[in-house]
Amino acid sequence: MTITIQSAYLTDYQRGMPGMLADGATQNRISRTVEDAAGIAFGKAAFQGTTDHGLTGTPGTKFLGVVIADVGLITQVAASPDILPQYSTPSLLDMGDIFVTTSVAVTPGQPVFVTPGGAFTNVSTSNTAIPATFRETAAIGAPVRIRIVQQ
Repeated sequence: MTITIQSAYLTDYQRGMPGMLADGATQNRISRTVEDAAGIAFGKAAFQGTTDHGLTGTPGTKFLGVVIADVGLITQVAASPDILPQYSTPSLLDMGDIFVTTSVAVTPGQPVFVTPGGAFTNVSTSNTAIPATFRETAAIGAPVRIRIVQQ
């Protein structure tokens, strides 16, 4: 019997994935019901929907939090993984550190804005401000940790 021992290892791992909680520091979580017919993805900003307990991914209303990734809720909508379907009830982080994907290069301490398309940016023009700051340097399209402060 031959035993193979792994001898090659990655030297750099991805820092996080959209919706992954960044650490165990003080956090606050809430839940709401997805109103959008297309659903909402992990790591996306969620805003107040049309009902009291509803959420939408469309910026412009009150920011509720960022959708937390939950392996128990991984589903598919239109063959897209990690999208929670309409009427599901995801957890949202409204205070604490969470990973999102940035649409521009960012540095620590910059304010966080959400574009009309739902992307995270440090650009204020025509975008919705959320109560958060970028916590680290990241390139376009990279996972980055943001800190959300409770409103």
